[in-house]
Amino acid sequence: MGKNREIVVSPFRAVPVEQRPVEIVERKGLGHPDSVADGIADAVSRALCAEYVHRFGTVLHHNTDQVEVVGGRSRPMWGGGEVIKPIYILLAGRATSFVDGEWIPVHRIAIEAAKDYLWQNFRHLDVEDHVIVESKIGMGSIDLKHLFELKKGDTPLANDTSVGVGYAPLSETEALALEAERVLNSDHFKREVPAVGEDIKVMAVRKKDHINLTIAAAMVDSELSNVQEYLDAKAAIFETVRDLAENITDKSIGIHVNTADDIESGIVYLTVTGLSMESGDDGSVGRGNRINGLITPSRLMSTEAAAGKNPVNHVGKIYNVLANQIAKDIYEQVSGVTEVYVQLLSQIGKPIDEPQIVNVTVLPDEHTKIEEIQKEAEEIVHQHLDNIMDLVDKLINGEIRVF
Repeated sequence: MGKNREIVVSPFRAVPVEQRPVEIVERKGLGHPDSVADGIADAVSRALCAEYVHRFGTVLHHNTDQVEVVGGRSRPMWGGGEVIKPIYILLAGRATSFVDGEWIPVHRIAIEAAKDYLWQNFRHLDVEDHVIVESKIGMGSIDLKHLFELKKGDTPLANDTSVGVGYAPLSETEALALEAERVLNSDHFKREVPAVGEDIKVMAVRKKDHINLTIAAAMVDSELSNVQEYLDAKAAIFETVRDLAENITDKSIGIHVNTADDIESGIVYLTVTGLSMESGDDGSVGRGNRINGLITPSRLMSTEAAAGKNPVNHVGKIYNVLANQIAKDIYEQVSGVTEVYVQLLSQIGKPIDEPQIVNVTVLPDEHTKIEEIQKEAEEIVHQHLDNIMDLVDKLINGEIRVF
């Protein structure tokens, strides 16, 4: 191994999440304005990576983690309404635009990437008519660009002092919140129930042995003729999530869909595009899901906005993904582990495979002592850090989702 790494493996003295009386979990779906901002930010980063590699054979300095979604205004109605004020999306951040006398068309690349992402993910959004995309991406800092070009051997140097946080395993409540949104936004479900839009939010609360799910799902007006069809779509959501829950947990389940509806008054969650951002709902990078796709106030979490950060040396992105992967492998490969939490702390200017400290806290089962776990856990940490450039490649290629 031969790397300068300090790894601490210690016992975690707490009640396991599954045994606590209350647990709260949130999943902001693909079409939530905050997730839209995250998705666009990362799409822009990937497009810039591809252009840099094509032109120069390497990824140059950039961070496109500043995207703002400003909601528009719409007039939905049964059978199809209209967007009367377009959604405004501002792309910001920094990117290398000039190299050895050659200009890189950063703004064009960024805007095209943002529009492509919207076209690919949102079926009822007319990107040319419903959205205005503007790029204000600026030149990168000279110091940071210089740092980006520095390497120790083949390993980039961290461009920030930052902490990444991960844990394993997911609780049943967490798994249910995550998978419920994914199923409702799956191609299969959309073919079966096209009236359900992509803006879906799942809020789960477990109180002892009962899990309550509140689901907000934007409905698409052009796919619905009347209130009864709207109610049928809500029923399909209920039944799909109920069937999913039966495969995840034995706990009792409550499922509530679009609870703000007032059918008698004609108030329903109806949209033109299947997205709440058409009617004033705003979004920002980093305000939504963490790396594992969830918002989990019952757990240790990082507040880092990972989407759009460069995937080569920005530890705010790399270390959060890595911490979750390390935690997952320790939980799955080391016997006697009930829960595991991992914190990775970088130091600016140091190789990304040599963090300041790796703090692994393990909740062992009642038959296991921490000393029996330490060596195996340390070996897993070393293995992941030794192969960190494989993770970087996957991030560059968009193989890992970060929200």
